[in-house]
Amino acid sequence: MIAQPANTGSPIEPVIRDAVAGTGFELEELEEMRAGQRWLIRVIIDSDTGVGLDDITTVSRAVSLALDQHAELVAGPYNLEVSSPGVDRPLTHPRHWRRNRLRLVRAALADGGELVGRIGDCDDEGVTLLASGSLRRVRYAELCRAVVEVEFRQPPAAELAALEGARRQDLEER
Repeated sequence: MIAQPANTGSPIEPVIRDAVAGTGFELEELEEMRAGQRWLIRVIIDSDTGVGLDDITTVSRAVSLALDQHAELVAGPYNLEVSSPGVDRPLTHPRHWRRNRLRLVRAALADGGELVGRIGDCDDEGVTLLASGSLRRVRYAELCRAVVEVEFRQPPAAELAALEGARRQDLEER
């Protein structure tokens, strides 16, 4: 399930990736497409601390400046869109799981089943989920697709306590 960062092969990708990194964020996705006479350049960014509107503005300015400095790489006028990953984006990298710790997730299992659980600790190999009241370690290789479930209330305190207890126990065992 875990994919390597996409390399679009685009000549502007390294320029944009460097501009985004220079602001302290990660380039999650880059999309380029024709929109009439202009190019649409869509940049999706993320970080461990989240992305706010001021961050979007900062990154937009940095990417725009970088593209202007490398005008030869963009064939003509363009519109730039910078945003953060939406809640419906699949969790495809360990960092996605880490950034969504304590959130509810719905995951399709490779064996055909489905698992709904709250995200606990994770590493490069897998994640601990609290599902149906029990902690379960799931390797990423066992997952086909996973997305965060939108919740309109605070998570139950008992679930959060169970995940925090598991974290403390794991740290003590190390």
